[in-house]
Amino acid sequence: MNKDFRDIIAWQKAHQFVLMVYDAVKSFPDEERYALRSQFTRAAVSIPANIAEGFKKLSKADKLRFMNIAQGSLEECRYYIILSKDLGYINEKLYNQLFNSIEITSRFLNSYCHAIVTDNGIKRDSL
Repeated sequence: MNKDFRDIIAWQKAHQFVLMVYDAVKSFPDEERYALRSQFTRAAVSIPANIAEGFKKLSKADKLRFMNIAQGSLEECRYYIILSKDLGYINEKLYNQLFNSIEITSRFLNSYCHAIVTDNGIKRDSL
């Protein structure tokens, strides 16, 4: 049984991804401070933040709405990883690390959504 959102593996993986993103954008050019760097970190933070916010929602529909927002932010980050590589801001190794991390996060988030849909997530997230 999950006591709080930190027990959700999808949240744990998303949080690890955020830390990787913050580390990665440190090397972005200064002119990207209010552009790609800001957008990338905002979208990355949105993933675990929405998982956390949705955790205590009472209805299945509310929980799924927040998980869907997290999924949208995850896909936004997937694009920012590609763009960062194509602009030469990250190398191939970091690209692969970020992409692997977001893939893992996506799989766990999808599994968590499935658990909510089938009521397994609700039972584990008992109030």
